[in-house]
Amino acid sequence: MSAVVLPALDERVRWSLRVIDTSTGAVLADHTSDLVCETASVGKVFLLIEVASRLADGTLRPDQLVEIPDEHRVADSGLLYLMRTQRLPVADLALLVGAVSDNLATNALLSLCGLDRVRAVAPGLGYAHTTLLDYIRNERLEDMPWTPSYGTGAELCDLMRRLGAGEVVSPEVSGQVFEWLGADTDTSMVASALLLDPLAHLDPDYQGMVLRHKTGTTSVTRVDTGHLTGPAGGVAYAVCANWRGAHDDRRAPVLAAMAAIGESLRTYVTGVPGEAAVAS
Repeated sequence: MSAVVLPALDERVRWSLRVIDTSTGAVLADHTSDLVCETASVGKVFLLIEVASRLADGTLRPDQLVEIPDEHRVADSGLLYLMRTQRLPVADLALLVGAVSDNLATNALLSLCGLDRVRAVAPGLGYAHTTLLDYIRNERLEDMPWTPSYGTGAELCDLMRRLGAGEVVSPEVSGQVFEWLGADTDTSMVASALLLDPLAHLDPDYQGMVLRHKTGTTSVTRVDTGHLTGPAGGVAYAVCANWRGAHDDRRAPVLAAMAAIGESLRTYVTGVPGEAAVAS
């Protein structure tokens, strides 16, 4: 099995990343993985864990319709704010969060579950430096939390490993969260190298790979954390990049590095070297 090799990382960017083998727990790659980064939408995973837990214990019903408070209406990421019918059931809102990181669906579910309850999910799982912190806002004012979510590469990588092993709350809850994340359509970052169908990769796709992941994006942030398996093995990974305060937009070198990491992960889990992948 080949090694996971990191590309040169732009030193003007704040990186926090880790890759582990899901079978052995061995750390395959690491770069300042305990550094805390803004993680944009990635903290929505903790909301999905809370929703899945409530569905499992019966305190929420999958077909329960959810009202969206006016004060939590937002646009931007997602589809719900564009839809004519916005009063949707819990399960469909969670699917929208997993598939398109839907901001309005996120706020609807956060309001339903309670922000304080969702904030408690990450500490309850043992994470000290990773959490969902706030609602999604159209504008983030000085008296509001500084970011919707934050985290470290080490803790996000461990979260994905535990979800894949069925260790987050229960196998049922972990499996439900992964089902929602399996619909994620954002393959622009680490997953860009995997050549999966962005709109349909719940089942094994290119070279037998199965991906479950969550991404986060702002004008100064790119984050991709996930669980990837293939015929030769499996990995959990988290790659966080921030460039707040930089004089120019660093997304081009960041996305190039993420794609290179993705190619190394593809080779690791499939056992197919890069040249063979291109030839096929």
